[in-house]
Amino acid sequence: MLFGGGLLGLMGATAQSVHDNNGKVIGVIPKALNIPGVVYESCDQLIVTEGLRERKAAMDSKSDAFIALPGGYGTLEEVLEIITLKQLGYHNKPVILLNTNGFYQHLLALFDQFFEERFAKSDCKQLYQVVNNASEALASIDHYQPFAFREKWLTDVECAEK
Repeated sequence: MLFGGGLLGLMGATAQSVHDNNGKVIGVIPKALNIPGVVYESCDQLIVTEGLRERKAAMDSKSDAFIALPGGYGTLEEVLEIITLKQLGYHNKPVILLNTNGFYQHLLALFDQFFEERFAKSDCKQLYQVVNNASEALASIDHYQPFAFREKWLTDVECAEK
């Protein structure tokens, strides 16, 4: 598992669970957070980056898939960026929202508003998958089929020719 390298909260609990089940974890953490009590020091490999932008770039390039667990501002920012990068064709990897106990329901309602008000095409629903538990997330990744969109930008905005 490649993850944000943190010890605290769901991030640390997930890393510990992977280790408890004989898995390996690679942490990617900015140097400002690479301090005892914050960093998961038991990583099999720890990559320390200069800042958050470099951290995300390292995680993006090394990941085969993305699973967003419930989280805070950082999780939201990261998952929206990875969806946007997929929309723009920078990757075609699975993006999974783990909607534990309906955590992402309000975000999904906002996404529906994007589609209803035509800020995004309904095809953009294919950029991510929503699942309810870890088993479904792993199955979704196992059965993922990359796809190509008809139009690069996936918006309803039309530019007039000059």
